[in-house]
Amino acid sequence: MKRIIAWFVGNPVATNLLMTILIVSGLISVFQIRQEDLPPIELDVVLVTVPYLGAAPEEVESGVSLRIEEALDGVQGIRKVTSTSSEGFAYVGAELETGASLAQAANEIKSRVDAISTFPAETERPVVSLVESINNGVEIAISGNADERTLKELALEMREEIVAMDGISSVEVAYVSADEISIEVSEQTLRRMGLTFDQVANAVRNTSLDMPGGSIRTGAGEVLLRTRGQAYTAEDLRDVVVVSREDGTRVYLDEIAAIVDGFREGETQARFDGKPAAIVRVNQVGDEDMVEISARVRAYAEEARGRMPDGIALTIWRDESETLRDRIGILLGASFTGLALVLLLLSLPLQFRVAMWVAAGIPIAILGTIAVFGPLDITISTLVVVAFILVLGIVVDDAIVVGERIYAHEVQGKDRFAAAVEGTAEVAVPVIFGVLTTIAAFTPLMFAPGNLGQLLSVIGYVVAICLVFSVIESQLILPAHLAHRRRPSATDGMNAASRLWLRFQQQVATGIERFTHERYGPALERVIEWRYAALAIGFSVLLLALGLILGGRVQVQFLPAFEGDNIIAQLEMPEGVDVEQTAGAARQIEAAALELKAELDAANPGRPSLIRHLFTSVGQPLGGRIRDRPQSHAAEVVLSILPLSERGDVSVTEMADRWRELTGPIYDAVSLNFSTTGLSVGDAISIQLQGRDVDGLAGAAAELRGELARFEGVRDISDSFRAGKQEARLSLRPEGRQLGLTLNDLARQARQAFYGEEAQRVQRGAEDVRVMVRYPEAERRSLGDLENMRIRAADGAEIPFAAVAEIELGRGYSDIRRVNRQRVVTVRADVDRDAVTPEAVLRSLEDNALPEILSRYRGISYSLTGEQEQQNESVTGLINFIPVALLMIYALLAIPLRSYLQPLLIMSVIPFGAVGAIIGHIVMGEQFIITSIFGLIALAGVAVNSSLVLVDYVNRQRRAGVSLRMAVHRACIVRFRPILITSATTFAGLMPLMLNDNPATFFF
Repeated sequence: MKRIIAWFVGNPVATNLLMTILIVSGLISVFQIRQEDLPPIELDVVLVTVPYLGAAPEEVESGVSLRIEEALDGVQGIRKVTSTSSEGFAYVGAELETGASLAQAANEIKSRVDAISTFPAETERPVVSLVESINNGVEIAISGNADERTLKELALEMREEIVAMDGISSVEVAYVSADEISIEVSEQTLRRMGLTFDQVANAVRNTSLDMPGGSIRTGAGEVLLRTRGQAYTAEDLRDVVVVSREDGTRVYLDEIAAIVDGFREGETQARFDGKPAAIVRVNQVGDEDMVEISARVRAYAEEARGRMPDGIALTIWRDESETLRDRIGILLGASFTGLALVLLLLSLPLQFRVAMWVAAGIPIAILGTIAVFGPLDITISTLVVVAFILVLGIVVDDAIVVGERIYAHEVQGKDRFAAAVEGTAEVAVPVIFGVLTTIAAFTPLMFAPGNLGQLLSVIGYVVAICLVFSVIESQLILPAHLAHRRRPSATDGMNAASRLWLRFQQQVATGIERFTHERYGPALERVIEWRYAALAIGFSVLLLALGLILGGRVQVQFLPAFEGDNIIAQLEMPEGVDVEQTAGAARQIEAAALELKAELDAANPGRPSLIRHLFTSVGQPLGGRIRDRPQSHAAEVVLSILPLSERGDVSVTEMADRWRELTGPIYDAVSLNFSTTGLSVGDAISIQLQGRDVDGLAGAAAELRGELARFEGVRDISDSFRAGKQEARLSLRPEGRQLGLTLNDLARQARQAFYGEEAQRVQRGAEDVRVMVRYPEAERRSLGDLENMRIRAADGAEIPFAAVAEIELGRGYSDIRRVNRQRVVTVRADVDRDAVTPEAVLRSLEDNALPEILSRYRGISYSLTGEQEQQNESVTGLINFIPVALLMIYALLAIPLRSYLQPLLIMSVIPFGAVGAIIGHIVMGEQFIITSIFGLIALAGVAVNSSLVLVDYVNRQRRAGVSLRMAVHRACIVRFRPILITSATTFAGLMPLMLNDNPATFFF
């Protein structure tokens, strides 16, 4: 190693080239690597979707979901199978084991699902897909006093133009209804013309079509045969012949039916700042860069505004790149401030040029790390910046140790070349192995399981890479620069400020030296003399610190709230309510939002309004995708808040709390949840009850909701058990069977009349448009219309419905959820984390309420889901890997020390170092959160590195014949200054982030 160091010290050209390569390649990579708020999460889930339009949840469960669950039994690699049977759709998800082949499992699942031949005839083709992590990028609101058709056409046109741009592949139109052509034939017309729905639908199928007919090979070439007659609009369908009589007369479709080219049934509303709206959503997928997407979409929107019709406005109301830029900007500001503080502290005990080259190791190591991001597929994200801040103090430790030893050799009178080589070589082994032990300490983060583990692993990898480059810089680049730096002299022409600084620097260095020998040295002698008492005091303080954690004096919360730039209010009314009732409740929430806006504007006069925009959707589920079925009982109201850089230290969480308070209770609401968007791995409290007894599940869920309501700070309590819409259950009378009717005849004809018979689908642009044949809307409004319909027998007889069928009224479920072939009900709640933590609530429930509830409902079990499930999975993985990490650290210490006992002595400093961290949390009033663990890992690395260099010096003294007691004393005196500097610089590097109180970044 000494030869390599000497070669680089003697070849400054090679040293400078190496440094330049690292810096330039890093700077180039900064502008080439994509940026995103959080790294993408790979979801090992295969989703099977089967539309069964018009079917109730129980029918979907029995006809589709159960059969898919049965088919998936035994597929290798599946950890959990979940299913949701809702009105018209079955969703079955297969969650895979860690390490299972996603492609292989998806192929096996598709093969098994495709082999199912017992699905009901009315189901559509199953779709097997991989669940991808898609990040919302930019959303454009198209709003104005226009009808839905105009807004939708503008949105679709905009979608086609944006998706054609480079770097953008996922654009969708949201909060508009799907197109549908409805052919509406009254019962009276059917009877008058002697027609059935089948005949009308077949007439459309036989007339409206395009069909290839092969080709004719002529002497002039090949001629393709095509029959063209596909109808795409209501106007095209007008001339479809339904009846051809023997006398040559014809009955056309428009003579017997109203042909409506409109939207799928189910009224929906979308308003942006009080005006009708449609949304164009541009997503970030795969390797796409969020910042570039934002820039392109903003440029496009600026150009498109000029060609919008009068009264139509384009507004970019959601842009995730704003959050990314603001959050990274704050973190970068903290890192630059930390770097400046590190340089300032280094320049106090060291010469300024020495301090400058020591501090230069930080940007060199960071840029070298960024240079390899591309090949390693690492993006620049919030967590990457956090990793750099975390490693800021650790990276400079190596350079401090090396620089201090070189400086010490120079003070002894050696020339700079010899001082650089010998000083670096003296500490090379402990420095290199110290870095390796720090990397080993971060390995549990690299291999943490679960979705949260995928995020944590980024921090571990970035820290490890950065530490490797810090070794390269401290062992090869720094010695050469210190050896060839210009020697200051009295003739340098220093100005008064420089001379003043030099005197101050000398006083600091002298002060540290005096303190070391006059204060620290004697105290150290007494500690060595009374070493057993010192150990007893140390262990007592350690036990006290652990008691503060276990006793709850330091609040432990794994994942705190992570604020975004939006507040979402999600409202759910009882299934089956009229959309106007839901809209009325949404207007109450809107009114509260406007009241909140007025309050905030009054409290901040002369400043831009904190609430930029207000968006409301009624009758559509969260996300408002066209393919989703309308939900008249659902609504959402979204407040767009000023970005972080403009709103200052205003808490979005406090705004959401005030909005909730102003809204008050909503009559008949099943649930109303207010949330701030941001990092979330699930509901704060989510308890899943499993069992086969539906009534028992409902009762247990109700009791659990009551128990949660007892906790102060627990809010937005709800469960997934929902009563469905009222059902009219049809059955066939004996009289009907005597007339030759079957239950299938009854069910099919009732479905045709009220849901509709799908005559065909046509591709219109990017959308599948259904052509449906059914009763007019006026004949589908009451049970009386059902009783007045006629059932057609095989011989053509028309029989009154009431004569052959009977109706039983009942109520089913809004949806049926199953996990591993058992029905489940999930109880969810949010918490005010300033009042109570999810961990404390769940601990109390598991100790008291849950055992009592389950004792009253036999056959029901529970499991924690949501945030706690992810937490338990990740923490368990971390805990399981800690022994491996400790063994690695032990081995990496034992090798250079050539001892089995000394590594244990060094590792014993780790828990004692944690004492200061625990006390620091109490002093600053902070909770112990996941990022506290990152800090403890970094602290362990600093403590082990310092201890390793200290013990290495003790061993050197022992080999020189010095007694153990004197060797320990001398090592502590010699190593006091570098250990003090490394500790101070680590503290200074993290202090700006530690003192940051911005609500959007306090998590770090």
